[in-house]
Amino acid sequence: MKIVVCVKQVPVLAAMQFDPETKTLKREGVRTEVSSFDLRAVLAGAVLRDAHGGELVAVTMGPPQARAALIDCLALGADRAIHLNDRAFAGADTLATAQALAEAIGREPFDLILCGRYSTDAETGQVGPELAELLGLPQVTGARRLELDEASRTLTAERETDDGYETARCPLPALVTVAEDVAAERFATKAEKAAAAEKPVQEVTAAQLGGDPARFGKGGSPTWVAGLQAVEEKRLGVLIDVADPQAAVKELAQRLVEAGLFGAWKTPAGTAADADLPRVERRLPSAVVTVAEVGTHGLRRVSLELLGRARTLAAQCGGRCSVLLFGERVRPFVRELAAAGAERILLCEDARLAAGVEAAAALLENVIRHEAPGMVLLPATAFGRDLAPRVAARLRLGLTGDCVDLSLDAEGRLLQHKPAFGGQIVAPILSQTVPEMATVRPGMLPVPPAGQGGEPELVEVPLPPYRARVEVTERHAVPDVGAELDAADVVIGVGTGMGGPENLAPFRELAAVLDAAICTTRDVTDKGWLPRQLQVGLTGRAIAPRLYLAFGIRGAFEHTVGVRRAGLIVAVNKNPKAPIFKSADYGLVAEWQVLLPLLTQQLAMLRRR
Repeated sequence: MKIVVCVKQVPVLAAMQFDPETKTLKREGVRTEVSSFDLRAVLAGAVLRDAHGGELVAVTMGPPQARAALIDCLALGADRAIHLNDRAFAGADTLATAQALAEAIGREPFDLILCGRYSTDAETGQVGPELAELLGLPQVTGARRLELDEASRTLTAERETDDGYETARCPLPALVTVAEDVAAERFATKAEKAAAAEKPVQEVTAAQLGGDPARFGKGGSPTWVAGLQAVEEKRLGVLIDVADPQAAVKELAQRLVEAGLFGAWKTPAGTAADADLPRVERRLPSAVVTVAEVGTHGLRRVSLELLGRARTLAAQCGGRCSVLLFGERVRPFVRELAAAGAERILLCEDARLAAGVEAAAALLENVIRHEAPGMVLLPATAFGRDLAPRVAARLRLGLTGDCVDLSLDAEGRLLQHKPAFGGQIVAPILSQTVPEMATVRPGMLPVPPAGQGGEPELVEVPLPPYRARVEVTERHAVPDVGAELDAADVVIGVGTGMGGPENLAPFRELAAVLDAAICTTRDVTDKGWLPRQLQVGLTGRAIAPRLYLAFGIRGAFEHTVGVRRAGLIVAVNKNPKAPIFKSADYGLVAEWQVLLPLLTQQLAMLRRR
């Protein structure tokens, strides 16, 4: 059994700083490490290699210093390493990276490729699916359990979804991206690192891969960064005196009501709605296709967010906006899309689309070829992150993942605003291919008001032939997750300071008063107190509620990057030196057990008024 693990060396994000004068990130002196998901992939690969025999090979593409990442992988169990080290690889976007990796890996037989779910610097999650497409492999993403059957040459994986978990099976060879739970985190000892120095590291140049080296690096990248913008976190930083807990709660409640709680919010929700934007002359095709997604709880809110922005973009450049709605028994959602302003709906209702990404990729590819749009927009959900890179690689298109905003520049090009390095910067990205393609994070764009649409043009789209290799055998929805967290105006965050899952009830009572969703930190999900789908932060999800209430959360950078775009942040923590207070508008230094019941009672009274 030969297992290949693709890894990336990334800077320690908490140490990164943005220089506003040079518009660059200060990398000098910043420590680097193997991206955390990639580290889990190495550890999982070592377990599989030990169980089935064979070889574990670590591969990276990067400058000479990236060799250190490979040494770490060798110390953790890899047998040998391959380093794509050439200036010709510099400046590569995800597709150019996947292209180089595909040519390097494809030169020798393999059974399984493992990648981290995404790298913690760019957070795109695109290289894995793009690599799978270029190598013609089935893919399973976000896996938290892996089993190999050598006799039948099959892989079974339990993977995380936005709504819960599902079990998928596919033949080998295959590509899998892994989540945190796939292996216990550990770091190499000094003895292991010393032994790793004796293991082979093979360097590969662009010339050794053959062909035109211009297809790699910056020259082979269909997307490029138009600039960097710092994300400034401006918080009020008000500490409310808690000497009298009842008075403190009344003060906080009054401030929240003045901000719009139980009324019209004065804090932003993601990106402000567009109105009266100027007409833009666009040399490229002006039609927009947006993909709607249906989850366990119905049409995902992000589908409406995308529809609203797609209509704006189309109106600006005089184009036509179409919504692709597909899946099993999805026709009832035509009415909801129409009410939100969809004027043209491409409908493919087919039970086979419930099987996974392969059928959807064939459908979207066919729609792009037939409709010839200038822009294609998808939600950055678990499924959207599977689908978009697969299709982008198939059609050799540029793709920007996890955008927080979309706009047209003066030349009519789609500006794709992509956060990176833990949300410390936003990079406007441009594409050199058509259609321009992007996925957008849920909760970042406004939802168009309902009731503004008429009878849409309904176009039935057939499902084209496709190769089915991944079979979903089980699906399990986790209660209290789904689209709720993305759509909530108010989110309550609970940390390990709550003491244990037995103490969740009072937080749920406050959530009921506020119509709030509940989220948590990685430490809590690692303990199994709450499901992984509720984890917010660097290795979880990003949210943008109007109000975020954090109880018993220390406020490490890895969590706070996930709530940067919240309107107001309130922190309750007994430790006056907790970092969360630096990221909060209102802070209360107190035990949550004292304040929470009083706050619930006060807000319930104010809501009844």
